[in-house]
Amino acid sequence: MLQKPFVVANWKMNHGVKHSVEAAADIVVGLKQIPFTGGVVVCPVDTALMAVQTIVEESPVALGAQDVSWEDTGSFTGEIAPWMLREVGVDYVIVGHSERRKYLNETDEMVNKKTKNALEEGITPIVCVGESFEQRQEGEQEHVVMRQVQKALDGISLGPAHSILFAYEPIWAIGTGQAIDAEEANHMHSVINQILIDHFPDQVVKENTTILYGGSADEKNTPGFLEKQHINGFLVGTASIKSQQFVEVIKAVHNAT
Repeated sequence: MLQKPFVVANWKMNHGVKHSVEAAADIVVGLKQIPFTGGVVVCPVDTALMAVQTIVEESPVALGAQDVSWEDTGSFTGEIAPWMLREVGVDYVIVGHSERRKYLNETDEMVNKKTKNALEEGITPIVCVGESFEQRQEGEQEHVVMRQVQKALDGISLGPAHSILFAYEPIWAIGTGQAIDAEEANHMHSVINQILIDHFPDQVVKENTTILYGGSADEKNTPGFLEKQHINGFLVGTASIKSQQFVEVIKAVHNAT
């Protein structure tokens, strides 16, 4: 996996342009007090991307988007192509979040096409996978996540300049304040890691992939997760909405690595 840890803020549909700019500025200032050498990404709504880019462009903070189209141009109302995201400075994009799978009926095949399209444009996809509470109760979590990861990687190879991040997010833990047990999260990460090993050459897995945890990750529980072998960062939702709390998450990750 990529050696440096990542901390990604997914603001979802919570901040407009004004608050996105303010939050990004707070994070940039906060990072000046932390010698954090990992990756920090903020993902505002699309309408705030250009404004946030002006705040983070001279800082260690990278710009991410919350979704991308699998098409490049044409009659696809409401969609945004990868090259359009690149035009405004986007380096990362969340793909296949469980909320989009649930509410917008995104399929594994759609996630695969979006992942391919992002990579072709030089954008690093953050591919979200995870099981529902019912699937875990039925003991199907490994099968579900394996299928999602394998489908996402179908037909994908990574060149030296391309990377891919996976975020394991047990759906039942998202936004609940109840994160999964760190040992169980590590087990699920090991399942994902084995698929990466089976799919890519060893050097690619080591240098161009990483696996994040998401699902009620905050400044209190992140150090415990980072003690585990296969967890190398976080996709943060609720704890990223207040910028100072997100800075505390980054500080906790820094102190634990």
